[in-house]
This record gives sequence, structure tokens and C-alpha cells, in this order.
Amino acid sequence: MAHQSSLVGRRLAGADELHEAAELYTRVFRYEPKRVNLNPLLVQAIIRNGGSAVGVYDDDRIVGFAYGFAGRDRDRVDFHYSQAAVVAPEYQGRGIGRLLKLLQRDVALEWGHERMRWAFDPLVARNGHFNLNTLGAVGLGFHPDYYDRADTDRIMVEWDLTGSTAREASPAPVLTSADWGAIVRDEERAWIGVPRHTPPLGSTERERVASRVRASLDGLLRAGNVLVDCLVVSEDTSVYLAVPREPGGRS
Repeated sequence: MAHQSSLVGRRLAGADELHEAAELYTRVFRYEPKRVNLNPLLVQAIIRNGGSAVGVYDDDRIVGFAYGFAGRDRDRVDFHYSQAAVVAPEYQGRGIGRLLKLLQRDVALEWGHERMRWAFDPLVARNGHFNLNTLGAVGLGFHPDYYDRADTDRIMVEWDLTGSTAREASPAPVLTSADWGAIVRDEERAWIGVPRHTPPLGSTERERVASRVRASLDGLLRAGNVLVDCLVVSEDTSVYLAVPREPGGRS
């Protein structure tokens, strides 16, 4: 395996690099190329019009890729939206995801964006920890069936590009698999248990847990809370921490 020092991140440009990035994207997500593919011409247009396309290379091989574009919500808040970030399986756990986000951050700031948003699966707890604790983003909202198909529930996070840093973990209750999807309250705070390891797509267990997690997260975030932590608390369980949104809309 290559040494960490051989990994180099850079902005992507040119048809060859974008085709390589598209191939990595399709392979890592196990998409069927004829149904879900990434158009390099579209990505090139995104790059030129408020977006980002960045990669991490091991020598001349792309092993990580992320892209995003300029976004605006219904409240006319502008942000950089990170649509996808992928890392080759054999390179995961080596800090490439963080490097991709930092590269995107630089591009977003150059376009004048001070915040970045993206969506992630609430049942992928390791991503929750990375987004909320490693980067210091906050979970703003919950979106059932975000991509208009089953099993695509998503948490929307926002990352303050001008000041967010790694968040110190809060003391958390020890929950178990019996608490998956349940809300455990602690004064004004609320903890939601989820599987530490993501249940397989299409499994009965995933369907059951997803339903309970959906109800809890949707209710808490609609009530004006934000997510600030995702922590491992036992062998099989992680927890999200929801706290009241601070005045001004940010936590």
C-alpha cells in the first residue's frame, strides 16, 4: 500500500481527469453506468460556474473525488453544495475525505461562499461523526426520501467555512441496540440511538431501524433543534445529539 506522503490533492481540470473521476464515482457507489452516471461535460460546466471538482491522487491514479455547485435555499441563503465525495475502498480511513472537503472549502471561499451544505445517510454513523465532530458542521434538517426513492433518507448539514473546527465530544449516555431510533432526553438535549455499523440495504433490520430513526430525527429537527454530535457509545450503538438552535439560526 502506498505511503500517506504519496497522496496529493488538487483541483480537477480537463476531460481525462473528469472521466477518471466519473469512473471512480460509478465504481465506488456501485451504480449501473447506464442508469446513474456522472457527465464530465456537466462537471466542467459546474467548475466554470460557481462549482468545485477536486481529487486526491496516488501518483497518477485518482483515489478520491468530490464535486459541488452553488446553491440557494428558499430563504435566499447562498451556499456551496457538495453533491458527492467518494474514496476508493482500499484508501478509506486515511484522511482523504477530510482533504477533499478542505479542497472544496478553498474553492467555495474563492467563489464567495461562507458555508457549505451536503446530505448524508443518518444510518451511516461514521459519516455522521466525520461531518459533525471532525469538521464541526451542524445538522440543520431531515429529508425523507431525499432522492425521491426508497431508502434515501438524508440529514442536511451546514459547515461554516469561516470558523468551524473539530467539535469536542459531549458526555453521552450509554445506549444499546434496544435504543435504536429512541429519543433519550437530558434536560434540553436529546440523544437518538442508531446502529454503529450500517445495516445492509434492503434488509428487514434496516427498514425497521430507518422507520424509527426517521420519526425521531424528523420531529426533533422540525421542532427547531440541530444535530451537533455523532458518537460511539457502545459496541453496537452510536448516538446523535440534538440541541436547541441558537438565536440567529446557527449552533
